[in-house]
Amino acid sequence: MPTSVILLLLFIPIFFMLGPFITVAQGSVAVVTMFGKYRRVMKPGLNIRIPFVESISRRISIQNQSVEMNFQAITLDQANVHFKAMLLYSVLNHEEETIKNVAFKFIDQNSLMTALVRTVEGCARSFVATKKQAEILLLRRDIVDAVKTQLDHSLETWGYHLIDLQMNDVSFDAEIIQSMARVVASSNLKAAAENEGQALLITKTKEAEAEGRAIQIAAEAEKQAAQLRGQGVALFREEVAKGMCLAADEMRESGMDSSVMLFSMWTDAIKHFAENGKGNTIFLDGSTEGMDKTLKQLMSLQQSRKNDFAKS
Repeated sequence: MPTSVILLLLFIPIFFMLGPFITVAQGSVAVVTMFGKYRRVMKPGLNIRIPFVESISRRISIQNQSVEMNFQAITLDQANVHFKAMLLYSVLNHEEETIKNVAFKFIDQNSLMTALVRTVEGCARSFVATKKQAEILLLRRDIVDAVKTQLDHSLETWGYHLIDLQMNDVSFDAEIIQSMARVVASSNLKAAAENEGQALLITKTKEAEAEGRAIQIAAEAEKQAAQLRGQGVALFREEVAKGMCLAADEMRESGMDSSVMLFSMWTDAIKHFAENGKGNTIFLDGSTEGMDKTLKQLMSLQQSRKNDFAKS
């Protein structure tokens, strides 16, 4: 057998043993170099390479990747803020230029992680340094947006893009947390005192308004009662006057002197004083002249009432 045939028979098994066939796993690509120089990209599946000439320089995952970070920053008023963040990123696309950037921008994956983490920390610290501690908890979304704005550009130049950045935990030193708790507690006590004062003021105001309204209602009721009492007395007197006039007319028609009625009323009044008096002293002129004077006054009053009745 010729020597060339023997060499060929030996070369073929060695060729297949050295691996002309390369399998690339799903979710990744393989970067192929020839004598150290970039040549091409192998996609997932079965691929063929030239033994001894082409080699797999690096296998790159095109799946989403995440990294957790713990770092701290200092606020404008010199308070330490501790952050726990989660960064989610992936290869920008499957284009050849993007894969070349991913493969050759950094010497290894650790260098990429270092640059990524330091970039996030630097952006967050720059933002926090312009804010006071009381503002930080309210500005979590603003911090994320500020970091994303700068990180997006850097990642694109490295062949990656940012999917999500979350600030999972933002905390302060124990002393600061205790002081913030005291501030919140004192603010709540102040608000409670103000609310109690407002409630008391409203209660007192309503009570005063109710008391004033009650006094007003009572005064109006007393006014109406006085008016009714006055009207009752006036009606009583009017009816008495009418009765006396009618009685006097009937006595005259019967041929009797009307002064007898007045004398009878005068004696009835004296009798009423005597029966119902409670130790009070009443001075009356019991002489004939005094009685005559009293009768004349009663007759004058009767005539006046009669004239008023006739006019009405």
